[in-house]
This record gives sequence, structure tokens and C-alpha cells, in this order.
Amino acid sequence: MNDTEALLTLQERIGYRFKDTELMKQALTHSSYAHERRINKVECNERLEFLGDAVLELISSKYLFARYPRMPEGDLSRLRASLVCEPALAECAQRLGLGSLLYLGKGEEAGGGREKASVTSDACEALIGAIFLDGGMEEAARFVERELLKDSDAHVREKDPKTALQEMIQAGGGGSVEYRLLREEGPEHDKRFYVEVSIRGEACGEGVGKNKKSAEKDAAAKALKYLERKA
Repeated sequence: MNDTEALLTLQERIGYRFKDTELMKQALTHSSYAHERRINKVECNERLEFLGDAVLELISSKYLFARYPRMPEGDLSRLRASLVCEPALAECAQRLGLGSLLYLGKGEEAGGGREKASVTSDACEALIGAIFLDGGMEEAARFVERELLKDSDAHVREKDPKTALQEMIQAGGGGSVEYRLLREEGPEHDKRFYVEVSIRGEACGEGVGKNKKSAEKDAAAKALKYLERKA
């Protein structure tokens, strides 16, 4: 596959057609390649990666802020970090096949650069920066939401089922979510707490944990499964 075919294939994968394909090439150009070819360093992907990082932070922040209106700032920050961290970006790059398309120097190539998370994740951010420059914020947001943010609900359910349950109820028209301690069992050094969660007065899940907080999270997780089965 020649360069032209490879770039066309990538555009099909990302769902965006570049007006300026040089921007896409720059997003795929590693600094090692620029150094070996004696290309001006500003023509590698580092500047686009810098821009893409900022664009990614704004898009993901706006998306999560709107999607989870009751989530506190600290939880939003942790959720964003888990969705757009280096491993997540590297996984996205792998899905898109960016590693095989990178312009690498011989040394970086020999060192396995096409599989390095640090290299491929930077290329992914550079690609976001290139899409932003070529097509604007709307196109960049479309790419980011589809490739990196689409599984945010699953992350929330896994990491914070109480917030996920509250968001689900809010999206369904609202109503009260209440947690009630049912009982405590076991010796002081190894207690078990049992908590029931009710939604609009209906018991929807019972959880158990070493403290009330963990029992409430367990109850919320079970309530989510219960509601999903009912849907």
C-alpha cells in the first residue's frame, strides 16, 4: 500500500476527509523521522500533539459536563483522566492502525516505536489537532466522542455506580434515590453492612460491604442491573 492509499484508508477509518492532507501527514511524522531526514523539527507531530492535547481536554470536559449534570468536579476529573489517558489513546491508535502508518526514524523503528504507547498516543493527539485545524471543533468533537468517549457510561457504572444510578434516574424524569441500612453483621474487626436502595419508594437492590459506603455502591450496582433488565 503506497502513502496515498494508506492515507485514504485512514480517512475512511476516522470518518473524516482532510482538505489539507499535509496536516494528516504531519500528525503521523515522529520527531525521529524529521531528525534523520533533516526536516525542520516544527514539521514533525509535536506541535500538533500539543494542540490536540488541549482540544481533547476541552472536548472531553464539555461532553462529560453536559452528560453528567450531577457529577461533582472531582469525579468528572477522574472520569476524564480514565477516558483520555495514554493507554486509552494508544488503544484508539491501535484500532485505527496508526502505528503502521507512522513516519519513524530507523532507530525508533528498530526500537519498536510502532507499538510504543507513548509514540502512538502522541500520534492520536496529533491527529485530533490536525482534524481541529482542518475541519474545526465540530469535526474534532465528532471524532473524539466516537473514538474515546462513547464508553463513558460503562466507566461510570464500574467506578461510581451511585453516580451512574442517580444520572439514570435523572434522565428518566427524576425521583428520589434513598439508601437504608438494613443491618450489621460480624465482629467489630470484620463487620458486614447490608444496605437497600429504593427508587421512588421501590426497593431495587441490596448491597453488602465492609462499610456503609461500599455497601451503598454495591446496592447501586445491583439496582442498575435491575433497571437494565426491566428496560
